[in-house]
Amino acid sequence: MGSGPSLSQRADPAATSQARHVSLSAVVINPARTSNRRALRRSIVNTLAADGWAEPLWLETTHSDRGDGAARAALAAGAEVVFVCGGDGTVGAVASALADSGAALAMIPSGTGNLLALNLGVPGSVVDAVRLATRGGRRQIDLGRVEGRFFTVATGIGLDAQMLAETPRRAKHRLGWPAYAAGVLRHLLEPRFPTWISLDGGPEMEREVRSVLVANVGRLPGGIHLLRAAAPDDGMLDVALISPSRILDWARLLASFVGRKTERDGLETFQARRVEIRADGPQPREVDGDPLPPGRSLVVEIRTAALTVCVAPVYASSPGQSSRPLVDRRSDPSSTPGKVRVD
Repeated sequence: MGSGPSLSQRADPAATSQARHVSLSAVVINPARTSNRRALRRSIVNTLAADGWAEPLWLETTHSDRGDGAARAALAAGAEVVFVCGGDGTVGAVASALADSGAALAMIPSGTGNLLALNLGVPGSVVDAVRLATRGGRRQIDLGRVEGRFFTVATGIGLDAQMLAETPRRAKHRLGWPAYAAGVLRHLLEPRFPTWISLDGGPEMEREVRSVLVANVGRLPGGIHLLRAAAPDDGMLDVALISPSRILDWARLLASFVGRKTERDGLETFQARRVEIRADGPQPREVDGDPLPPGRSLVVEIRTAALTVCVAPVYASSPGQSSRPLVDRRSDPSSTPGKVRVD
């Protein structure tokens, strides 16, 4: 785990008033999800310095530390902002450590999906992403919790987990989000499985599904709106029961995700604060794109306003005011997160 000078040695009494407010920061980087790390580090350090911030503590994830340990080390060193260079799994791990700490998470999109960054309007440019911390605002968002682990995007059981588990890491790194398509097509016509779902302790609903997704956000790359009502700070989890059985049903459902059709055959959606899912047998499971051990159940709860994130000022929340609408990234395709763009 690499690091620079300790944060306590880098406070600058002559810094600007903005820097004096928040100048202690750290970077948690997933080496497997970033390339040209020397240029990336130089870009981050130079951008921070230009706004009067001290050089950040530099920490790398490892096979035994997905990012939560590094984030806890950053907090122990006094970091008030923790930058994350990695995909949704790394972001979720860091978010778990930062939950309810008051420290802010700042994303520099570097992985395959970057779905939280997508839904919060985080630009793909390193310089612009860093400036959300130094010049932007703050927004409190909810976190989901499953099996003792927080997540920022979603957890699921069934086809989504199967797709994620079977997509080769090399393909994800080389192709990005489209790499998952092959995994979906291989299993599209497999039989549905019986499932029982309880929302907020209510009676169980019995369904036959291909997948159950419990999400904190609802937008996917390519302008796909899986859960139109989902917002990361509404105090609710969004539940999708996905159950098409024929190719034509799948085609109609996928077409509805990119259009404005409100009726979606093969998809039921709900909102709840606690979701209990029980399948008739072991199924693939995932959280924020990382596999969980196969199992028969998922119990998911929400932790409201648990995480502070760095966003553009126009999308920040003010005390006593509701959050502003999320950015519609289809209007700015040049800034779609995916691979890091070093300026």
